[in-house]
Amino acid sequence: MVSTTSLLPAPRETTESGVSLARLYGLRAMYLLIIVGLAAVNLPELIGHELTSRGVIPSMLGGIWLLAFLGLRYPLQMLPLLMFECAWKAIWLFDYGFPQRLAGRLPPTFAGDFQAIAMVVLVPFVIPWGYVFRNYVKRPSDRWR
Repeated sequence: MVSTTSLLPAPRETTESGVSLARLYGLRAMYLLIIVGLAAVNLPELIGHELTSRGVIPSMLGGIWLLAFLGLRYPLQMLPLLMFECAWKAIWLFDYGFPQRLAGRLPPTFAGDFQAIAMVVLVPFVIPWGYVFRNYVKRPSDRWR
């Protein structure tokens, strides 16, 4: 007798969270991209800066860089980090980048900034939006008192 289960395609392997293993690896790849990218661009400035440097932006990016390491191990728990990346880069694109480009008034740093920020187009494709909806929108909030 032929088993019908061998004729069916294998189901997508999902975790108890309902997120596929492939999506978890996609999230880990995005955290790794952040780690490598920020290490290449931001780490030299954090290590060797002038004593009088203001350092606000490099410090913030350094914090993101450190938290991205946790994303390799806990990709779903660190989703707010990717959502933050997506939010601030989208704000920059729509509030600064595109208006400057359309007006033809580009600061000298525009090309480098745009290249670094354009990576935001990848983030929405790896975020498991169903999980985000279930756990950040639909799920009851923590108590206030």
